[in-house]
Amino acid sequence: MKTNALNGVSFGIKKGEFVSIIGPSGSGKSTLMHILGALDTPTTGQYFLDGFEVSKLNDDELSDLRRNKIGFVFQSFNLLPRTTVLRNVMLPLLYSGMPHPEREEKAKACLRYAGMEESKFGNLSNQLSGGQMQRVAIARALINDPAIILADEPTGNLDTKTSATVMRAFQELNQKGHTIILITHEMDVADCANRIIYVRDGVIEKDVLNKPQDHFLPQ
Repeated sequence: MKTNALNGVSFGIKKGEFVSIIGPSGSGKSTLMHILGALDTPTTGQYFLDGFEVSKLNDDELSDLRRNKIGFVFQSFNLLPRTTVLRNVMLPLLYSGMPHPEREEKAKACLRYAGMEESKFGNLSNQLSGGQMQRVAIARALINDPAIILADEPTGNLDTKTSATVMRAFQELNQKGHTIILITHEMDVADCANRIIYVRDGVIEKDVLNKPQDHFLPQ
């Protein structure tokens, strides 16, 4: 018996939008996140990202697309623990052909942009707080000037206060023109976005514009 993780899902996201995709466990949102992140390809249908039809790309082309078009931010941060903040952010540029001084300056600029204190650039990532680690992860996501930032449960390992700080950082990035897609199962996190897509049983239940909650707005 065939089970469809997603069934007839169709939507578009414009450049500069901040969209949350929310649903309970088993709703299909993780499958949708993997397709949006070019980690999986749909069995049927089409997916276009920044002019590329992702559903027709081979493995090497998908790898290039992920590297150049998508900035990932994960729940578990995915930082190298015994590596400095600066080197963690520089890592995606390792095989870019960019000279080391330029890579370092770009990484520093992304860290400042993400709101990371310059005094922490030389710290090992395992010497940081959860909120600081997530800011480093955001800076690393920005390093290749991606078409979208895809955040998968980015506050899952953070307390409420730190979660609000991280969500404020995403809002500030969006206000500067970045396109952000956030996957979550928490309504108060989803409420930080300007649009919410509700997924259940593999279909879109609702797709609505949203006014962010006051406690997530920049202060």
